Amino acid sequence: MTDSEQQPHGWWARLIAWLHGGQGAETTRKADEATRKAKAALLDMRDSETGRKAEAALRDLREGEIGRKAEAAFRDLREGETGRRAREALRDLRDSDAGRKAREALRDLRTSDAGRKARPAVHDLRDSEAPRDKS
Repeated sequence: MTDSEQQPHGWWARLIAWLHGGQGAETTRKADEATRKAKAALLDMRDSETGRKAEAALRDLREGEIGRKAEAAFRDLREGETGRRAREALRDLRDSDAGRKAREALRDLRTSDAGRKARPAVHDLRDSEAPRDKS
């Protein structure tokens, strides 16, 4: 990820963390500042030559023949026999004994001591500003 992509991504992650966490005055101030910076960065990126080229490419893709074919393929998949079968299979899995057991196991894990300890660790890891491994 380039710096111009990574910076708004970090702000967005902090904003999401703020929405999930407490809303103290300091947290609110930081979120407001992060939101302002993210909006400014997105506007700068959109106004740049690269941003204009990317928007034009996306517009060409959506409005072009390839975009129309992709939309038709997705529509056929959603409305066709394959889509219906996939929805039925997911419904059967949710309603099956295995699905109920999986939900119970996840509920037990969430309420267990290990689950309670893991939740803050996952949030800390997700919210950390440590550089991501690029390998």
